[in-house]
Amino acid sequence: MTYKVIMDTDPGIDDAAALSMALNDPQIDLQLITAVAGNVTVDKTTKNALTIDNFYGKHVPVAGGAKTPLIKEFEDAARIHGASGMAGYDFPEPTDKAIDKSAVEALHDAIMASDEKIILVPTGSYTNTALLFIQYPEVKDHIEKIIAMGGSLGHGNMTSAAEFNVFTDPHAAKIMYDSGVPIVMVGLDVTMKALITDETLETIDKFGRAGHMLHEIISHDFDHNENGTAVHDANTIFYLLHPEAYTTKDYWVDVVTDGPANGETVADVRGAYHDGKTNASVCVDVDAAAFNKWFIDEVKNFKN
Repeated sequence: MTYKVIMDTDPGIDDAAALSMALNDPQIDLQLITAVAGNVTVDKTTKNALTIDNFYGKHVPVAGGAKTPLIKEFEDAARIHGASGMAGYDFPEPTDKAIDKSAVEALHDAIMASDEKIILVPTGSYTNTALLFIQYPEVKDHIEKIIAMGGSLGHGNMTSAAEFNVFTDPHAAKIMYDSGVPIVMVGLDVTMKALITDETLETIDKFGRAGHMLHEIISHDFDHNENGTAVHDANTIFYLLHPEAYTTKDYWVDVVTDGPANGETVADVRGAYHDGKTNASVCVDVDAAAFNKWFIDEVKNFKN
């Protein structure tokens, strides 16, 4: 089976890993990459998306998108990913340029032109996705599902309540979760379990130029503890290809958009407040060993 995919992303070390998988796995037909402000500013995330695209000799169209969240003030994560967003490796300058369309226009055109429904994979803030749904609500019927990295059931990594991607633009997250499009929430509940171990890092370093690049940038990711490194966004691609490795529960997920819990994703775990309706399939557990094995196998099979 081949999946038609669009990635909306803010590279970012873990986004670069996810893009690496999406660009190289033969089961994924990557139609478009859109960039958004998140880990670093949108000019940098756009350049980084082009850099990863060209690193593998690919020419998937890249479009730059939202520079700021819908309402709240922009706050990046350069402290984790470095000033460029992809610290740790001396990348060549990308040879391609971003296409002459905004991310929203490019998303609309690619989704509507596709002969089958698209799987949308946002791994940064959801600002582009929200703007797309506001400006072109007709695209919703042409999206099979959204596999979104972000959120959690009760703990955060920006505040005690909020995960970064949702915290960055909670109003956009609310629009996405209220859209009616099927959503898989790949949040901290699993991405902090599926850590890339130091052993996995040393293994992929042996796999040529691409393995060395991923080894270097992941080694510079400050989201690391004694058990390994959280390469959050790669979980979206692993879920796409191997959903059996995840345990999920269906919930209605609300997004807090103000106050001290701003950016928190709140699941109606008792089914008490939405007449039994759900809007997301939430990943609550993952086979971490399978994730590491898959990561190694993917990188080993890269053509670079």
